[in-house]
Amino acid sequence: MRTAGAVPQPAARGTAGPTRPRRLPNPRLTGLGSGLFSIAVMCALGSLDSLLFGASLTVYGVLFLPVSVLTGLWVRPGDLLAPPVAMPIAFAVGLLPVIEDGDGLGARLMGLVTALATEAGWLYAGTLAAAVTILVRGVRRATARRRANPRPRPRIRRR
Repeated sequence: MRTAGAVPQPAARGTAGPTRPRRLPNPRLTGLGSGLFSIAVMCALGSLDSLLFGASLTVYGVLFLPVSVLTGLWVRPGDLLAPPVAMPIAFAVGLLPVIEDGDGLGARLMGLVTALATEAGWLYAGTLAAAVTILVRGVRRATARRRANPRPRPRIRRR
């Protein structure tokens, strides 16, 4: 007998039921969250690059590309313009552990400017990867919206 306030109990673990295939995580980051995510990951990868590869700027640039694509994939649909803005900032902040140490703030700043100038190709490629990713997502979203709500065609009157 079921009462009005009763909550149905889940099935026992041993019973056979429909199984869902495991899916990859699909986080949705806000615009600010995508910036913080990319900065944190690039700082961690920059530190890892400095420890394992002797601060190789090429390795850092290669690692920047998948972070750019993931940031473009994981941002919310309403914040699609954030990753192309956040990725150059993340690239620059993540370079701090990779650049050569110097005597004082001026030397560190000069190392950062030099690294940004010499590794501009990786910076542009990662920013372009994020932009293409969100462009594809935006086109797919608009196409799906158009299919869900088709507009009626205007009738042409012939005389």
